[in-house]
Amino acid sequence: MDGTVLVADDDRTIRTVLTQALTRAGCKVHATSSLTTLMRWVGEGKGDVVITDVMMPDGNGLEMLPKISEDRPGLPVIVISAQNTIMTAIQAAEAEAYDYLPKPFDLPDLMKRTGKALEQKRRAPTAPVADEERPDELPLVGRTAAMQALYRLVARVMNTDLPVLISGESGTGKSLIAKEIHDFSDRRNLPFVVVNAADLSDLEGPAKVLAKAKGGTILVDEIGDIEDEVQARIVRMMDTPGEHSPRFMATSQVNLNAAMDSGTVRQDLYYRLNGAAIHVPALRERVDDIPLLVEHFLNRAERDGAPMRVFSEEAMELFRAYSWPGNVRQLENAVRRLVLTAQAEEVSRGEAELMLGAQPQAGPLLGGDDSEKLSASVARHLRRYFDLHGNMLPPAGLYARILREIELPLIEIALDATGGNQAKCADLLGINRNTLRKKITDLDIHVTRRRKLM
Repeated sequence: MDGTVLVADDDRTIRTVLTQALTRAGCKVHATSSLTTLMRWVGEGKGDVVITDVMMPDGNGLEMLPKISEDRPGLPVIVISAQNTIMTAIQAAEAEAYDYLPKPFDLPDLMKRTGKALEQKRRAPTAPVADEERPDELPLVGRTAAMQALYRLVARVMNTDLPVLISGESGTGKSLIAKEIHDFSDRRNLPFVVVNAADLSDLEGPAKVLAKAKGGTILVDEIGDIEDEVQARIVRMMDTPGEHSPRFMATSQVNLNAAMDSGTVRQDLYYRLNGAAIHVPALRERVDDIPLLVEHFLNRAERDGAPMRVFSEEAMELFRAYSWPGNVRQLENAVRRLVLTAQAEEVSRGEAELMLGAQPQAGPLLGGDDSEKLSASVARHLRRYFDLHGNMLPPAGLYARILREIELPLIEIALDATGGNQAKCADLLGINRNTLRKKITDLDIHVTRRRKLM
């Protein structure tokens, strides 16, 4: 390799290792623990490639990327980060980073990527890297434990060749997860091919798909809906991929364990695809992300020229309490319609009620008919929750999450029934008043005092 590499990382060991490895490879290296120093070097015209950490003592490396691009168009920036989340990878791509690697990284891999970046810089020294426009897809937005666990799992499988089986309900973003895994993997410059039963219906189908993929990624959409004969063709395609072996991924709405037991999904196909299993949580399993998603869709609509809108607290609470059988896609459509139909800048409770009343399959989270006992309803919901994870366990901390799901509405409804009188509410619940106050604080419950006929 020939060129100058600027390294910015607050970890002295990483700076030393990269300096030694790059120097042995023939590069000149300037290493620093300061983003300020890095930006000064960039401004002075130093460096052919930048390798930077995200979290630095004097700032965020990702936030510097637009400034680097402005000062030095076409200067490749490789982002390395211990924040092993898919969101970090997405932010790096949106900031037009040349590449992104989660820590701990493989040194030979980083060296290979640095060599490619130097080669690109030599070929087009003044031309900025042009990323493909990202499709208007469901956002991978969320701060809940379920989503954080998803990000960590996706980050771990990105740069492996394991087949990936992605399960989840319609509208949760399964195909988007698959596309993100491809886009941030070593196969990012190769084709991403989505296939269904129709693409494999004739004997030549697998060969055509493999030729189209050219060693990239093949995503089999809704594997649980494909008939046995076509499943057998997929097995043979995976066993004899030809000269350029692609990576295989599949999505499914159905519980494939149960489908395999019933004979609708072949065991040999299931075990070939299930190298890494990723479950995308339903929206009702991460209700705390709903305000974040609503804000995201409102901002997106405003960027597209729609009027500015905000949700009232009452409207947001209705959205949090809704069951969302269509998940994030249904939420997005509901927000879009409210943006267009709301009478004022603030979306009111009445407008939200009207919108949700027109939604299909509206109903409470636990469902069930009026005669069903609460325990039976909870048990049915929990069985379904475990089934959706296939042969993997749900994210850790389930006990606390389930208790919170039940405790929050119980206390809110009890407070409403007692007109916000905490003494009466504590009496009604059979708990100490101080305990109630602590739970109100911990659960961030807003208490409104009013007279209530009892």
